[in-house]
Amino acid sequence: MRGTRYTEEQIVALLKEHERGVGTEELCRRHGISQQTFYRWKAKYGGMELGDAQKLKALEDKNRRLIRLVADLALDNAALKDVLSKNW
Repeated sequence: MRGTRYTEEQIVALLKEHERGVGTEELCRRHGISQQTFYRWKAKYGGMELGDAQKLKALEDKNRRLIRLVADLALDNAALKDVLSKNW
């Protein structure tokens, strides 16, 4: 999956600019994004402050690591059950 070229801080600043009254079309054209991207960012980061966006990013990273850890442990558990189920 391709990463974004905008950081959370830049996205929040862009949304704050929109809240100050800059039009959506003008904002999208100036920053080189589509309106769909703008509204997706607005749904995810709307109403957030800079610190909130950084906390969200940290929590998403932590959640990703924990999901990977659980998946690895589930594979280990399945392999051990497979070995123990065989009659030697």
